[in-house]
Amino acid sequence: MPPAAPVLLGVRHHSPACARLVRDTVRALKPAYVLVEGPADMNARLDELLLGHRLPVAVFSHFRDAERTATSWAPLCDYSPEWIALTQGRAAGADVRFIDLPAWHPAFTGDADRHANRYADAEARYAEATARLCARFSVDSVDALWDGLFEVADSTGPDDLRARLDAYFDLVRGDTPADPGDSAREAYMASWIRAALAEAGGRPVVVVTGGFHQPALRTLVASADPPTGWPDVPEPPDGALGGSFLVPYSFRRLDAFAGYRSGMPSPGYYQRLWETGPQEAARHLLRAVTERLRRPGGPPVSTSGLIAARSLSQGLAALRGHPYETRVDVLDGLAGALIADDLDQPLPWTTRGTLGAGSHPVVVEMVAACTGDAEGRLHPDTPLPPLVHDVMERLARLGLADADAPVTLDLTDPDALTRSRVLHGLRVLGIPGFTRVAGPDHGADPEFTERWQPGPGVGREAALIEAGAYGARLDEAAGTVLGERVREAGTDVGELAGLLFDAVLCGVGPVYADVLDALARRVGQVPELGPLGGALEAALGLWRHDRVFGVAGDALLGGVVAGAVDRVLWLAEGLHGGAGADPARLRALAAARDALLHAPGLLTVTARAAGEVAGRIARNPRAPADVRGAAFGLRRALGDTEDPAPTVRALTTDVLGDWLAGLFALAREEVVRGAEGDGESLTDVLDQIVSALTEDAFLVALPALRQAFAWFPPRERESIARRLLDRRGVHGSARSLLRTTADPLLLARVRALEDTVTRLLDRHGLGTAR
Repeated sequence: MPPAAPVLLGVRHHSPACARLVRDTVRALKPAYVLVEGPADMNARLDELLLGHRLPVAVFSHFRDAERTATSWAPLCDYSPEWIALTQGRAAGADVRFIDLPAWHPAFTGDADRHANRYADAEARYAEATARLCARFSVDSVDALWDGLFEVADSTGPDDLRARLDAYFDLVRGDTPADPGDSAREAYMASWIRAALAEAGGRPVVVVTGGFHQPALRTLVASADPPTGWPDVPEPPDGALGGSFLVPYSFRRLDAFAGYRSGMPSPGYYQRLWETGPQEAARHLLRAVTERLRRPGGPPVSTSGLIAARSLSQGLAALRGHPYETRVDVLDGLAGALIADDLDQPLPWTTRGTLGAGSHPVVVEMVAACTGDAEGRLHPDTPLPPLVHDVMERLARLGLADADAPVTLDLTDPDALTRSRVLHGLRVLGIPGFTRVAGPDHGADPEFTERWQPGPGVGREAALIEAGAYGARLDEAAGTVLGERVREAGTDVGELAGLLFDAVLCGVGPVYADVLDALARRVGQVPELGPLGGALEAALGLWRHDRVFGVAGDALLGGVVAGAVDRVLWLAEGLHGGAGADPARLRALAAARDALLHAPGLLTVTARAAGEVAGRIARNPRAPADVRGAAFGLRRALGDTEDPAPTVRALTTDVLGDWLAGLFALAREEVVRGAEGDGESLTDVLDQIVSALTEDAFLVALPALRQAFAWFPPRERESIARRLLDRRGVHGSARSLLRTTADPLLLARVRALEDTVTRLLDRHGLGTAR
């Protein structure tokens, strides 16, 4: 007997209407096989999937090799057609199997999102037909279109619903060719269908896939040669790591409004629709929004407003031809009755957009009520990746598993350092539960005490399971993540410097060496001084001071320092033009100065050669003024005794502040020592120059001068102020000069405005006696 045609049920993922169709079809046909779109490499673990989990849960799949890293989720909730197919198929005695390619397969690499949702609807990628349908039915979004056509529509039974779904998906697919990835997946799924038909002995075979695939599967199954057996399940290539685990999921993660491409928004609403039908779902949504709005501190809402919202929702449903109120009818009614303000952005259910900053508080509560707060939970017998057990054992052993008070760690204590490394490993992996609120920020930071604040552990188990894709132990997983970030950082040495400190904090030895190797290779390619200076400062600080983490004096760090100093001097000598002082490039030159003073044995450039470079820069009129000042300061720091006063006197007002900013960034102690000694100091010279400025010239110079003197800490500013008082023979508090009632620049502008008004009054004979 030739095999019967398969019963192809094209569905929309997470649709209650489609879930009911699958349930009723399986119960009526009692098929031999139920085939479901899903990763075929999970077939050997279907018993695990069908344990008594509290939904929603998801199949989390991961893949990693030298070329790419990919992760994906296949979420399942009570009303997912795929879940109903699995559970109802088992209940009916059918052989249940997944028939899609594994998530790691190259067919999925066309997805631009490396963190993909397997059950995102394909119709979003082929939206032209749905856009025409939306225009035809005068609705804003495909979700509103779907609800009106299927979720709340009158139906005469499963056959009628199936016929309308077939027509819809035929129209959506149309003649649009599938992309190579979809074509490969559809060919693979068709081979499973043909094999099941051959094995079924004439009994029904029910196939549940995304509706977009159904037209192609119908053609492929009818036209292909007979099968030779069950298809092979592809294995990951040699050298690759991959696998799948179940993870607890949540309605919040499932919600399209939260940014996940989950097929249907508002899972809380659709859960109620699945359980009680459209009428009760609409009433429950109105109640849920009301309860949220009437919480303490919520936006004000009146009873009359809620009554108006209910009436408006019912009127919109009648106007739109809906037999019952849809989700959008209720939301539009609530928005129309309760929001009187102009909105800065479209209502999210009209575009399936995510909630952005500044969303109206009523809209926020409405979306939250639609989402629901369901949290999945795995059955206790569910296998978990080794990382979960490793982390839980470490937290328990170190007394961190049940911490409910802030954790303070002295990093000079070996036991505290061990706890710190565990917490930093969790931080790098993005595991919730602890937040660092204080501690060292970089290698030169003298702070050696950390404070961690325990927080809600919601989502910790799911995050740990997903992080298990990176390794079986915490240090291994953290090292893998940091290694990936090193590759993604490319030539961004600022990012690499941050990753270097993360590796030190986590105690990840191999990754530490990898970051240093990447830094050493890339510092010679950095095109800008600012980012290069950050990397040099971090590496030099670790090399000089970091005995707590055990990397002080590290030879690999020395190589980074040497390469960065060479590049800083080369870039600085090539700078030309530009106005204003750039603090980032001045800090880069200051870091090079520190390396020349404190780590000369690491460098390929000598102090003498560096001084010669600085001299050329200082004398180059085309170099930026702040860089010329910094070069002069670098020479002074390296032992040159040239008096800066003649150079300062020769500067024009428009560059004076920028040049001084460079000087002070690298040699401000010259000013302080002179201000505290006898004889003419640079402070005296500057006082003479500034005192001689006209008011207009002073206003021009003031912003840059303020930026220059910002390099001095308060104690040194007080020394300068005392010198100025002494020059004028004034007895008073130097500290009081540093305290003004307003911004000095604002005061200067006010003075200039007063002078302008006075001149204007005088010009028109309106001046007053002065």
